[in-house]
Amino acid sequence: MEPRTSGRGSNSAQLRRYNERIVLQILRRAGEASKAELARAVQLTNAAIGAIIQDLIQEGLIVEAGKRHDGSRGQPATILRLASHGAFSFGVRLDRTNMETVLMDFSGAIIGRRLHDMILPAPERALEILKEDLEALRGYLSAEDLSRITGIGLAQPFNLGAWLHQLGLPEADFRKWDDFDLREALQEETGLPVFSENDGTAAAVAELFYGLGRQNDNFLYLFLGPAIGGGLVLKGDVIRGVSGNAADVAMIPVPPSNLRTAPVSGKTWDLMLTRASLVALGRHLSPENFSELRRKDLLEAVEKDDPLFREWLDDCAEALALGLRSAYALLDMPLVVIDSDIGGPFSLMFSDALKKAVADAAPEQRPSPDIKIGSFGQDAGAIGAASLPQFFNFSPRATILTGGKDLGPAGAGASEDNAGFPARAARLGSHLATPSRHD
Repeated sequence: MEPRTSGRGSNSAQLRRYNERIVLQILRRAGEASKAELARAVQLTNAAIGAIIQDLIQEGLIVEAGKRHDGSRGQPATILRLASHGAFSFGVRLDRTNMETVLMDFSGAIIGRRLHDMILPAPERALEILKEDLEALRGYLSAEDLSRITGIGLAQPFNLGAWLHQLGLPEADFRKWDDFDLREALQEETGLPVFSENDGTAAAVAELFYGLGRQNDNFLYLFLGPAIGGGLVLKGDVIRGVSGNAADVAMIPVPPSNLRTAPVSGKTWDLMLTRASLVALGRHLSPENFSELRRKDLLEAVEKDDPLFREWLDDCAEALALGLRSAYALLDMPLVVIDSDIGGPFSLMFSDALKKAVADAAPEQRPSPDIKIGSFGQDAGAIGAASLPQFFNFSPRATILTGGKDLGPAGAGASEDNAGFPARAARLGSHLATPSRHD
């Protein structure tokens, strides 16, 4: 039933809906909780929280998952969890050198994926590929599950046709993307609501929802893909900025690279993405045909500890260290989380190199932020994208309390200024949280 738009009943319905979503948010972060724990966290009576729990069970959004015996007298506590089949969402991650589409359940687990490691084609061709992928992923769901699809999350870099010189990419079909609205096209073709977000911010959403964000309310998130992207989490909120470009570390100015394969800057400085990107690694490994290299080719160079890989790694870490020192001076954030599009030993090697470079660049009397490897590696962007529809459908937002209109699928948090995630809900479940990884 839709809440009424005026009168006392309206306020009651909006508050009830808000509390329901706080319960879901706590369970998402904590993994599981008892009725008593939820009542204390949301500050409701046992009767009030019991009614909310019963409604959420009937809606298929949470389930009873056994009993907890803590050794005290009385009946053992019933443990509640999110129902993995309570809702489903698609995530589309689009980048300059790959496209990925996933199907995710309500617990954050990926249950199907389609990946294309390729230079981004023209918009019309990319749309056809995505339509085929979405249709194939629908095959994983039953008829009942299909009715629980909440939408499509789209994560892509802004300005796909820009900075091709710095990345050393061929012009190909990139310029055609400048005037193409993929969100609108996907929505028209599929009939599903599409929620779009910057790819770095979307990956940070994944870490906040399902990864290290369960125990950390403040961190800078970095994702090393074809270019480097970022996301910022402060007080449990994803900070977007006025234009959605907060934590766009790719645009931080740094000294030009000393690598012989780097594009000539023409200035006394260059952009971070020139030095900190997997395109830069590929360009250094194979200057003549680097645009044809795939993830497996880059991973092979890492696994054999190619000297060219080591040269690039040092150059990349040096540039990032300068950017992180600037970010730390400005934001005083305690943690930097890093992920990348390369698996295997790369994450640890990258982390170690970055920790050393950041420490070496530290000024007197200034510590360094902790640097940790992210929870999802190359899946982070896709999980973040798939999280967007579920956030808009099931996460608490202030507009619910005020009777304001919920944000539509034009973008994540566009009319909420800085934050898409309420700090109150993010922090309520922190004391219950346990680490979890969805493979």
